[in-house]
Amino acid sequence: MSAAELKRAKLAVTITFITNGLGYGSFVARLPDIKTHLHISNAALGTILLSSSIGVFLALRPSGRQSAKHGSAPVAFWATLALFAANILLGFVFNVLWFCLTLFLFGFAAAFQDVAMNSHAVALEHKSSKRLMSSFHAMFSIGGLLGGAIGGLFSQAKISFSIQTFFVGALIAAVALYAKPRWLPADADRHEPSEEKIVKKRPTILWILGFFGFCGALSEGAAGDWGGILTRDTFHASHFLSALPYIAFSATMVIGRFSGDRLAHRFGAPTILSSGGVIASVGLALGLLVGSTYGVVLGWLFLGMGLSVVIPLLYSAAGTIAATKFKGQIAPSQAVAIVSGISYFGFIVGPPSIGLIADRLQLRWAMFVPVVLVAFLISSARFAKTE
Repeated sequence: MSAAELKRAKLAVTITFITNGLGYGSFVARLPDIKTHLHISNAALGTILLSSSIGVFLALRPSGRQSAKHGSAPVAFWATLALFAANILLGFVFNVLWFCLTLFLFGFAAAFQDVAMNSHAVALEHKSSKRLMSSFHAMFSIGGLLGGAIGGLFSQAKISFSIQTFFVGALIAAVALYAKPRWLPADADRHEPSEEKIVKKRPTILWILGFFGFCGALSEGAAGDWGGILTRDTFHASHFLSALPYIAFSATMVIGRFSGDRLAHRFGAPTILSSGGVIASVGLALGLLVGSTYGVVLGWLFLGMGLSVVIPLLYSAAGTIAATKFKGQIAPSQAVAIVSGISYFGFIVGPPSIGLIADRLQLRWAMFVPVVLVAFLISSARFAKTE
């Protein structure tokens, strides 16, 4: 690969990561409005959000197979267009049933795009011999930050969610078309079916990495789903202030992820992962104990800082392990899909679990579930070694 080809591919991956975060961030910023519009409880909202998580979970296995069979580039392109369509449909919140259906489609499209773009990122890391994954995930957080700001401003201005989704959807479609000719060739990470069938039992290390991803994903999802609800319902924040926790979370995710590759190179991925667990668990606990809108913002800041490097470093470790220790036995895209699948199970059990606990103990105390889970990341150091 020439330097120019690698540079173009890096741009394509970068802006595609932004669209993934943009769609998600703009949606979660409007969750308090949607909850009010549908007249539902925290438990009901948590159960409804399960629709998106199921869509994500069901997409992970076929997305890994398709990325291995056809190459991640064409899969990422078509998945981005699917995300555009799903985002438009999501804007029409006619009733609970429609909301559930469109959430499922939105989650399915986002997960297909997620696995394909992460698989392409792994291929790009190997072609360029550089650590890039954390920086790419920083672009997801930038997208989430922009989406959260857009959602907060549209909400404050009383602009309908459907108009917002058309605006965001147009940006996603434009990026898909712009990025298409800039991806690496499809054969850059295409794997023959015969290679996929050599190993029937997946390496145990991938399941362990997936568990740590589960802890991070549930906590990351909780930050997006419940920050606005907590500040709006418990501390009576305004429309824009209720978007601040997710904006703060995304901001520190951006900072942490832009620093993540350099920190991992200097101190090693295992050390950064365990340190992130300490920062996230202690910071979130302190923020919740403060007991105010600004306490929530503070807690979300530390949670974002600690979680910022978790998913990218775990995905990178999974792809590297597949390409080195299990070369010829399992495709890196499939390894990423396995870790993603277990990780995203956190998005499935997280919303309903926290919603149910919130209706019994208050949402503020339910958020101590992520406090406990991110503390598990402290012990991830010994399993994330790729040398």
